[in-house]
Amino acid sequence: MTTQRRERAPRQADVARLAGVSQSAVSRVIGGDPEAAARIPEDTRRRILEAVKELGYVPNLSARRLRNKTNRLLGVHTFEPVFPHARESFYFEFLLGIEERAEEIGYDLVLFTSTGASDGRRRVYRDGTNRLNVADGSVLLGVATDKADLARLWQEGYPFIHIGRRDVPGADIPCVVPDYFGITGDIAGRLAALGHRHVAYLREDLELEPYEDRRRGYADAVERLGLTDRSPGFRGVPGLDDAWLDELARGPETAVVAESERLAEALRHGLRERGRDVPADVSVVVLEGIGPDASLRWEHLDIPRKEIGRTAIDALVAIVDDPDARNESIVVPCSIVDGDSTAPPAPKESAPHA
Repeated sequence: MTTQRRERAPRQADVARLAGVSQSAVSRVIGGDPEAAARIPEDTRRRILEAVKELGYVPNLSARRLRNKTNRLLGVHTFEPVFPHARESFYFEFLLGIEERAEEIGYDLVLFTSTGASDGRRRVYRDGTNRLNVADGSVLLGVATDKADLARLWQEGYPFIHIGRRDVPGADIPCVVPDYFGITGDIAGRLAALGHRHVAYLREDLELEPYEDRRRGYADAVERLGLTDRSPGFRGVPGLDDAWLDELARGPETAVVAESERLAEALRHGLRERGRDVPADVSVVVLEGIGPDASLRWEHLDIPRKEIGRTAIDALVAIVDDPDARNESIVVPCSIVDGDSTAPPAPKESAPHA
């Protein structure tokens, strides 16, 4: 995946690699314990200190102090409510994976739900205090992320991992990221392999990092595969209206990539009103999971939410054990679920008149 990432700060592992020593040796030399450092040969200490200077490595002292916590308690903070309807929630399988993996490795979980503010938004801090501090570290998730809270957690060295990419100025937020960029490119590649050359993109009116990754993946694939897209969505205009449908029905486009099931259903209805059908006239792929009441078995993107929840716990424990690991984000592959909404393109005739 080619997500845009800020250059990360040097880690203990980088120092160890440059000095040609183990990471434990680096930890002893720079860990602030003279007795531990004295057990390292003088030549080795010199190489480590030279590597520290060359790389500009700066230990995170506040995060280091958290290493000695032994309560084996991890937090889960959601930026919007997921209960009492968790089973119907997008987040349910994330929570299943989080719980399953924490239990396997012997950690208890605490769910933070009492940090709501007067404006209805959930925040980490209340009265200037980080409520998550009762846990060794926390998994954060939710669309309505408070980026000021993320930046403050980062600056204070509190161990956390965010599910989903979040860009925060001045902080390299550690995330577990579904590979929306790569899978959207694969979807465009599937359509091209079926023979579609003229495609369109139908987007929601949302400006969030997960949607940015989808759009970049699609744009990259359109250029790389030599496809033609003249749709407003490709140029950054959201929504679906009669003018868009009229143009699609009479234009050369034979496939549409829709960001949501809602848009795909509205698209199918609008095409039928214009004498067109899915997939006979227009193939459609949806860039999210599909609910049980869908009118068609849509071909769609599948997010491995349970796996992401499990991965988040492993990543969080790694950060608690080694605070330098907080500079790393993890990309998790997504997959494509076959459906009945795509087919090779048929010769496109003029739309029938009402």
